Amino acid sequence: MENINKYTRQFFPAPAGEMKWTKKNYISKAPIWCSVDLRDGNQSLIVPMSLEEKLDFFKLLVQLGFKEIEVGFPAASETEYKFLRTLIEENLIPDDVTVQVLTQSREHIIKKTFESLRGVKNAIVHLYNSTSVAQREQVFKKSKQEIIDIAVAGAELFNKYNEAEGNKYRFEYSPESFTGTEPEFALEICNAVLDVWKPTADRKVIINLPVTVQVSMPHVYANQVEYMSDNLKYRENVLISLHPHNDRGCAVADTEMGLLAGADRVEGTLFGNGERTGNVDIITLALNMYSQGVDPELELGDMPRITELYERVTRMQVYDRTPYAGKLVFAAFSGSHQDAIAKGMKWREDHTCRYWTVPYLPIDPKDVGREYETDVIRINSQSGKGGIGYLLEHNYGYILPAKMREDVGYTVKSYSDHSHKELSPDEVRDIFNKEYINIESPVRVDDCHFVRNSDSIKAIITIDAAEGHIDVSAAGNGRLDAVSNALKKHLGIEYSNLTYTEHALSIGSTSAAVTYVSVTFPDGKVSWGAGVSDDIIAASVNALVSAVNRKLLSK
Repeated sequence: MENINKYTRQFFPAPAGEMKWTKKNYISKAPIWCSVDLRDGNQSLIVPMSLEEKLDFFKLLVQLGFKEIEVGFPAASETEYKFLRTLIEENLIPDDVTVQVLTQSREHIIKKTFESLRGVKNAIVHLYNSTSVAQREQVFKKSKQEIIDIAVAGAELFNKYNEAEGNKYRFEYSPESFTGTEPEFALEICNAVLDVWKPTADRKVIINLPVTVQVSMPHVYANQVEYMSDNLKYRENVLISLHPHNDRGCAVADTEMGLLAGADRVEGTLFGNGERTGNVDIITLALNMYSQGVDPELELGDMPRITELYERVTRMQVYDRTPYAGKLVFAAFSGSHQDAIAKGMKWREDHTCRYWTVPYLPIDPKDVGREYETDVIRINSQSGKGGIGYLLEHNYGYILPAKMREDVGYTVKSYSDHSHKELSPDEVRDIFNKEYINIESPVRVDDCHFVRNSDSIKAIITIDAAEGHIDVSAAGNGRLDAVSNALKKHLGIEYSNLTYTEHALSIGSTSAAVTYVSVTFPDGKVSWGAGVSDDIIAASVNALVSAVNRKLLSK
């Protein structure tokens, strides 16, 4: 690519430290979650949410278990202000939920922000100002000390207005564009704010370290977080928060490494909505923990409902491949994947399994409200016998013999290939019914009678032929063998290696039996048929006739 020389590294590595976070292999407990969907997420929408939509989203966040929810920038617009006042005046904020509001370090904005909170039970007031080199030089044209003075002045105003309200609110400070700020300067300005607020055990302060713009690899951010964690004043009374954006596609990695590096809290959005490429996706983070046996302390068990409401109020779409939440993330079209999943599910049926270890499925789809039958095994021209067989068994009760699965698989895939579309479970069943079950053309057997001899059984079958009903008889070593010999006699054909399998049809009927029959013709081709009837003998005859008819029709 051209113009490569116009770019350079815009981050500042943290001073060399121990990198203690690299010694940890997993996150052992959930962080404090703070949803910023209603502020950061909302301001990034093409059409911001209406008051009613924001109320619906707020109620969803409460139901999911969020205890901290950023509800807006109340001094920025009348809509934001009205939303917060509605929450307070209509008593919509549960006692165990804390709302968060954002403000710049400007007195008239801070004053209106505190006014907007009157009557609220629990609130976090979030102060920020930009600290990066680019912002200092290009936007504010101020020195480091002048930037510190802005933050300190805002912190002092927080104390003033909070004292007037009885010191009831908690505080948060963000050095905006933290990742483009020299770590030593970020530490200096955060400590200056902390010296004003003087956090205590019962009034901890949140220091938020935002990845306002992602400019480095995740391990660089983790080192920066660890440096801050090791050197902040009042550390035992400070909660380090992360607020990663996703410019490099690494927001989840930034957050997970930041938590290993000492962070206590995460600000993010459902499905990663936010400015530019978005915020960190809290659902992905939470379910990553869940997949490792860590309780995320959020209730995400009904993903279809969560997705529906989110898409309705934001007018955004959850991408089909979004981790855990997308419509296709558990779907297996590949034959080898379907076969492995089907065998893994069978393994769980046959064994007592403490842990979830099904191939290709990092978590049980049912744990997030998805169904194996409609969400996991998906049928198209790439599918295999294992997936198609699994679907027919678990949806409709047909337990196909292994060899028949292969035959049915090719038949179903051919339909998908020629129609250029995915097949629904019912379409797969309909194809199976049409192509294999109780096939009555070109030969139809209307009736069977049996007479037992001393060393054999004689079958008299009534065949519906063009010239009327014809009775044909033949003997065999069993009922089905006798019927088979009568068919051969009538049709003047030969076949061998008759195989037979039967079982009760457990889904959709309490009395029907299903039988699967295969026969091998002189050209080496094996033909399969299936029969379904309340009578097991009738089902067997139907299956045999179906197998013969399928061969006759293929000529």
